[in-house]
Amino acid sequence: MPIALLILTNSLYGQHDTVLIKSAVQTFFTGLHSNDSNLIKTTIDSSCFLYSIMQKKDGSTLLEKESVEEFLLQVTKMKGQNLDEKLLSYDIKIDGVMAIAWTPYKFYFNGQFSHCGVNVFSLIKRGLQWKIMGITDTRRKQGCDELH
Repeated sequence: MPIALLILTNSLYGQHDTVLIKSAVQTFFTGLHSNDSNLIKTTIDSSCFLYSIMQKKDGSTLLEKESVEEFLLQVTKMKGQNLDEKLLSYDIKIDGVMAIAWTPYKFYFNGQFSHCGVNVFSLIKRGLQWKIMGITDTRRKQGCDELH
C-alpha cells in the first residue's frame, strides 16, 4: 500500500473515531436532558466511574465519588425538571482503543444558572463502539465567563 494511502486511511479512521466519541458524549447528554436513564446506559461501559472535584470555601479540595446506579436514579427522579448542561467545546484525544474528551460546560437547572466546570470523559473502544468508562468533572460558580 502506498504511504500516502496509508496516511489517508489512518486519518479517516481517526476522524471517524472522533465523530463516534462525540456522538457517545452527545447521546449521554440527550439522555440527561430528557431524564432518560436507559439512553444514558447505552453510552456507558460496565466499568464506569463518576467523580466530581470541587474546591471548598476553606480552600481545600473535595473529591466526591458517585455510583452509576445513584446517578441514574437521580436522573430518573428529576423527571419533569429541566437539566441543561451546555457543552462549550470538545477536545478529543485518541490513542488506539482509549480516548478522552475534555468538555468545558455551563449547567442550568430549570433555566437558572447553577455552576460551570469541565468534564473529562474517559472512553474505551469496545468492538466498533466507544463507551464512556469514566467521567470526572469540576464544579464551580466563579470563573465561568473564562470557559470556552
